[in-house]
Order: sequence, then structure tokens, then C-alpha cells
Amino acid sequence: MTAELFSALVVFAFVAAATPGPNNAMLLASGVNYGFRRTLPHMFGITVGFGVMILLIGFGFGQLFVRLPWLYDVLKVVSIGYMLWLAWQIAISGPVTANEARSDARPLTAFEAAAFQWVNPKAWTSSLGAVSAYTVPAHYTSGMITVAAVFTIISPFVTAAWTAFGVSLRGLLSDPKRMRIFNVTMALALVASLLPVILEYWH
Repeated sequence: MTAELFSALVVFAFVAAATPGPNNAMLLASGVNYGFRRTLPHMFGITVGFGVMILLIGFGFGQLFVRLPWLYDVLKVVSIGYMLWLAWQIAISGPVTANEARSDARPLTAFEAAAFQWVNPKAWTSSLGAVSAYTVPAHYTSGMITVAAVFTIISPFVTAAWTAFGVSLRGLLSDPKRMRIFNVTMALALVASLLPVILEYWH
């Protein structure tokens, strides 16, 4: 990989990871509701899960959907349903103190966050785009590993920033009314990120 291509990859990876999307909306909400320490497994799961996703797609897993297009439709339906459920869970979250006291209230585990990448439309778009744009046939394997490595290195900084931003809002959102507005807004943002997928599936 040339220096120019590598530089472009770093910029792409940062923009793809840092811009708003399902992962970052959930990290922001988790930071507010559960704090930084309890969100660490969620952050770790995103980092590892997305890196593994890139490698599997790069090694030809994505071809499975070319051969079995109906499987891709099934994934879309599961993705939409699961993310709508997550949006609902965020929307009904109570004040910070209430979330910490509830025995059933918890952030995503590392495994759940890693598995979530496979039903995250932005993760699919970013991984497919990165593998196709920043690898060359002559050095495909090394290029693909480089793509996965760059995303894996950048991800912890981005996930930490979004979670820390959420934590910084905890004082402001200690008021139940403000917290309710925030959680509903985050839920609507998560639903909004699904609109392109829903419209594409509908058509």
C-alpha cells in the first residue's frame, strides 16, 4: 500500500468511525445512562467486532450474499427489527440514578456489541467500502489486514470520545425531564439512521 493510499485510508477510517451512526448514538446514550466504566465492554466489542467483520468480508464472506441474495434481505429485516427494539429500550430509559438502580438495566456486553456490527447498516457500508477502495489485487491480503488494523487502532479513541461525551452530560441530564428528552432524541436518531435501509428495502 502506497503512502498516499494509506493516508487516505486513515482519513476514511476516522471519518467513518467518528461520524454519527448507530454505534456512536448507542455509546453516547450508554455513557449518559451507565457511565464510562460500565460502557467499556460495549466499546471493546465494537472495536473487535468491526475489525473481525472487515477481515471476514475481505476473505470472501460478502460473496455469500451475492450467491444468496435472499440472505441479505433476511439480514436487513433482522437489522431493522433489532435496532428498533434498541431504540425503544433507549427511549424508555429513566433518570441516571434509576438506571443504575434497576437490576435489569445494563449496557451492551462485549459480545452483544460485536454481534451488533453484523446488523449495523453503517458498519456494512464502511467495511465493504474500505475493503473495495483501499486494497489492490497485487497485495490484497496485506492490504485487507492493513484496513482492519487501521480501523481497530482508531476505534478505541473514537468510542472513548463518544462515551466520554455522554458521561459529561450526566450532570446536565440528572433532571428526569431533560433525561427523558435526551433518551427519546437518541432513540429517534437511531431510528433516523435506519431510514435509508428501510426505504431501500421498501423499494
